[in-house]
Amino acid sequence: MEAFVQSMMQTLGVFGIALLMFLENIFPPMPSELIMPLAGYRSTQGDMSIVAVIVSGSIGSLLGVVPWYYAGRWLGKARTKRFAERHGRWLTLSPADVELADRWFKDKGPLAVLFGRLVPTVRTLISVPAGIACMPLPRFLVYSAIGTAIWTSALALAGYLLGQAYETVSAYVGPVSNVVLVLIAVYYVYRVVTFDPNHGEDRLQRQR
Repeated sequence: MEAFVQSMMQTLGVFGIALLMFLENIFPPMPSELIMPLAGYRSTQGDMSIVAVIVSGSIGSLLGVVPWYYAGRWLGKARTKRFAERHGRWLTLSPADVELADRWFKDKGPLAVLFGRLVPTVRTLISVPAGIACMPLPRFLVYSAIGTAIWTSALALAGYLLGQAYETVSAYVGPVSNVVLVLIAVYYVYRVVTFDPNHGEDRLQRQR
């Protein structure tokens, strides 16, 4: 994966960074935690400026969340609840969870988008409930842009400040990432096995 990212940056420069960050939102196994620190490190080699790295990464990432937002708009709450009713075990999501999430998002929407863009995995998925709740697109883009700029800047500056030490640090990142992925997989299997299709019903009843 790192070799592919390196190749894209060498071939396309800042446009490669934007494309990679766009794909990161569409194809999650390509993590921004690898792309942006590596881009920040390359800026210390004189290939591009750190400002160009941050701007291109932010633009690419922001464009990548738009398809998920429209997917949420197209699905809507009713379709999402029906899907959860049929396939909820594999998503560990019940129809009541969908209703609760929609209510919570309508109450916390803008801040949920902003802070959600700072959390791995949630960064992409937060766009779907924004679309389901019909959050106005301009507002969604503004809050997404703020969260995205903070995230990409932090990662790019980490690679930039590490400088030559980046290659040493990156040797340890891979094994740690693998351990995290295994733990996530184990937790997912546990959630599927213990899934309760009526999860959230009691809480939903109390709110009515």
